[in-house]
Amino acid sequence: MPLYKPRLSDPRRLAGVILAVVAVFVVAVVGTLVLKSRAGRVEATGGAASGADLRIKEVELEEVSDGVRWRLRAEEALVFKPEGRTALKKIAVDVFERAGNVEIRRNVVLTSSDGLRLETSVLRWQGAERRLWTDAPVRLWRDGAVVSGTALDVRTRDDRTTVAGRVRATFTRIPAW
Repeated sequence: MPLYKPRLSDPRRLAGVILAVVAVFVVAVVGTLVLKSRAGRVEATGGAASGADLRIKEVELEEVSDGVRWRLRAEEALVFKPEGRTALKKIAVDVFERAGNVEIRRNVVLTSSDGLRLETSVLRWQGAERRLWTDAPVRLWRDGAVVSGTALDVRTRDDRTTVAGRVRATFTRIPAW
């Protein structure tokens, strides 16, 4: 079965955006406790509509762990203590070391600044090889095009993207890829 290989307009930028979002999820897990101590304004929400136990506005964290320096900024963090979950709104992450490896799981949704949306259940980044991949079902959306398959492999060094497996593509207009 032939592979569908969409060419992204700038795969290095896409990889950087995806790496940044991946780092956000890693940071959210580690940063839940740190958020409380380093946030600007903190408000208890009580019976607020959000249902969060704690709302933190204007979050900014900078951390160095295992030789990787990263900075996270978010407009707001909502802490749901019973669920052990923190939700971040309007986030941005800068990672200053790209040789590491990262994996995120469960409901992974990434949206790049140029409108590409990626959905999967597992996403991995291997910095030394500049490779982003998943062996789980994946769906890409952009400019009236939807491409889905059973795996994704992005090699930023080679400017190559492969959607593999049983691939389905739907175009409602000509995409900007």
